[in-house]
Amino acid sequence: MSNKTIGVVSVARSDSGIYLPVLKAIQDHPKLQLKLIVAGMHLSNEFGLTYKYFEEQGFEIAEHIEMTMSTDTPEGLAKSMGLGLISFGQLFGKWQPDILMVLGDRFEMLAAASAAMPFAMPIAHLHGGEATEGLIDEPIRHSITKMSHLHFVSTQEYFNRVVQLGEEPWRVTLSGAPSLDSLHSIKQWPKNKLEKKLGLSLNNPTILATLHPVTLEYKETLVHVDCFFGALKKLKVQVVFTYPNADTAGRIIIDKIDKFVSKYDWATVVVNFGQEGYFSMLNYASVMVGNSSSGIIESASFDIPVVNIGDRQRGRIHSFNVIDVDYNQNQIVKTIKKVMNSKFSKKLEGMKNPYGDGTASKKIIDKIIKTPINKKLIMKNFYNLEPV
Repeated sequence: MSNKTIGVVSVARSDSGIYLPVLKAIQDHPKLQLKLIVAGMHLSNEFGLTYKYFEEQGFEIAEHIEMTMSTDTPEGLAKSMGLGLISFGQLFGKWQPDILMVLGDRFEMLAAASAAMPFAMPIAHLHGGEATEGLIDEPIRHSITKMSHLHFVSTQEYFNRVVQLGEEPWRVTLSGAPSLDSLHSIKQWPKNKLEKKLGLSLNNPTILATLHPVTLEYKETLVHVDCFFGALKKLKVQVVFTYPNADTAGRIIIDKIDKFVSKYDWATVVVNFGQEGYFSMLNYASVMVGNSSSGIIESASFDIPVVNIGDRQRGRIHSFNVIDVDYNQNQIVKTIKKVMNSKFSKKLEGMKNPYGDGTASKKIIDKIIKTPINKKLIMKNFYNLEPV
């Protein structure tokens, strides 16, 4: 079988750590050639030019796709999607990978997948079948599923859901979450290195806080922000913030973080940890608070309690380390105090992560290698479930 070129689309800091073990597996395989395409937030000064992380890890970037508007309004995001569609279309007009790999549910990924369709380009989709019911990402994820030809899902329930969407079972691989593969290879930072970056002592109880906008409720972002930061102010527990993604109303949160950190010396913000630093933070933090997907997927592997706020991650499978709460200041404070208790933390030791065992990359590469690029792959049949 001849070599295959795999074009991998990465659009934000949030997908870098997920992709990393897959990129390494592609790069190391003698029958695969990696073409890394970076777009969206990666190219933004405001978000730390995070594409450089790939270069630091030894990956060559094949293409840069500028598509992010300098506004986070619904109109701005819609225009970014249009610009992305045009830019990816121009790229694929110049060259096309044998397989285009996309991940998850972001609007930038939708633009890439949409642009690939007229070229009859095979699309491999990671993390399909999941649910994030509070976000525009929910219909985006399932739309990308219908555009894709190979699916790599993180749990059996998500496998079933992709098949329920009409995808033939042979196209779907239960791989687990690729980010967990890095647990075997990433060397975490020593405590003193992490403390130096933070400017805080991790001997003190520490909250790792990440809040993203709930994009189907973006008009409520200010209310959510006031509730979230009001709870942290009441607790007065040392807190490390990470920035949100480039979603609708995300800059409201960034502005609040910057003001909060400038006011309280027990708070700090890290714009871009990188996977090593972020995993290290998960290891040393007392609790994770907010609504990040890493609180759902990676957290169980670190035995860390998570207070998941609001509807952003509603519908996702999670382990018992995750406690769901509403945007209620008193409820948030009460729950954080509860999970920071040593009795609660003791229950989490050695828990099983529902998102796999850290062997996703091998399963993904094996399927890609074994699958011929032919009419059967490109021309999809709708798979009908048997009547109940």
